[in-house]
Amino acid sequence: MTTLIHERVALAKSGQNPTVIGRMASGWAVLGDSQFPRGYSLLLPDPVVGSINDLEHPERGRFLSDMVAVGDALLAVTGAYRINYEILGNSDQALHAHIFARYRTEDAERLRSPVWMYDAALRNSECFDPIAHADLRQALSDWLKERGLLV
Repeated sequence: MTTLIHERVALAKSGQNPTVIGRMASGWAVLGDSQFPRGYSLLLPDPVVGSINDLEHPERGRFLSDMVAVGDALLAVTGAYRINYEILGNSDQALHAHIFARYRTEDAERLRSPVWMYDAALRNSECFDPIAHADLRQALSDWLKERGLLV
């Protein structure tokens, strides 16, 4: 079964995925197609597997460690006050982690809920743009690279 995750990893490998932050030990850190909230990122495994349960124990730890490292980069670069992590796989049935920067500027009632609780129009209000988001992508890449987290 080929999923969007398979397609995005193939594009990353070929250098044709403009959302790529960098190659990590477990896969690819990328910015999300939507940039709500600013800095929304994903970690895509390479090779692609169906779920985290399909990974052997050391690879599981590596994937989770890389996921948190992307969150650390978001905290450092965006001014977010916390990070939300989600591994779902319900729509695209391949392992991928959603990494959301959360901001104190969000409405108070929204801060207690997942980003998915925002209405779809707001969640899709800012699409990834390779030019508009170049500085953010580069800052995240530089932060990870400086710490030896990109391969």
